[in-house]
Amino acid sequence: MGAPELLRSKLLASLTGIDHAFFTRRGGVSEGLYESLNVGLGSRDDPERVRENRRQAAAALGAEAGRLITAYQVHSARAITVEAPFGGEPPEADALVTATPGLMLGALAADCAPILIADGRARIVAAVHAGWKGALAGVAASAVEAMVALGAARERLVAAVGPCIGQASYEVGLEFEGRFVSASGDFQRFFAAGADPKKRQFDLPGFVLGRLAAAGVARAEWIGADTCAESADFFSHRRMTLNGEADYGRGLSAIIIKP
Repeated sequence: MGAPELLRSKLLASLTGIDHAFFTRRGGVSEGLYESLNVGLGSRDDPERVRENRRQAAAALGAEAGRLITAYQVHSARAITVEAPFGGEPPEADALVTATPGLMLGALAADCAPILIADGRARIVAAVHAGWKGALAGVAASAVEAMVALGAARERLVAAVGPCIGQASYEVGLEFEGRFVSASGDFQRFFAAGADPKKRQFDLPGFVLGRLAAAGVARAEWIGADTCAESADFFSHRRMTLNGEADYGRGLSAIIIKP
């Protein structure tokens, strides 16, 4: 299938000694619904194919497969600091933070927003999985707090939100909107009118960028790309649901401090 295809953020790429990638689904060895670079061991794909995909992704950033670290994501605001690969099953968390060179922190997503954050001077990085639940619960702030606890400075933090479901594809109900507006009236700005009066279009990447700004991250960008709309390049849970498919692959976003 060829080598993994990856996208980069101009903001993060400007940092010395740190590498990152937002991988597309191109490359890898999976087939069918999971074609091709499915890195989700939680999918019903062949586990050996998934492991090979993870190996290829790790190699793309110069890491061994065992140094690619992902959590058991549960749509929470929990951030954990990582100093070495997990010895057994990965813990439940939605943000991983490290100051250890050579560890490749990853976030898996298929519509949710992956966030990569770095302090280039302190050499501290984070990989965050932010679906709407985690984003509303404060996972971006949790990641920033964990980075600061390691010695990062908020004013030096640079962040990039990777491919995720775009506002045009993210139709929600009024009760969904109500959850956000009840938390803060300011969140109303992330909802647009839907085709149906009882529907809204939610701006997930915009909301995540807003949460990063509220956490003190002054420089952040969404690299673009709507995972639901762009089927050739990205996996999507919503597209799977709309198409009546049985399962879906997971894409990878990752960041590493170069040794």
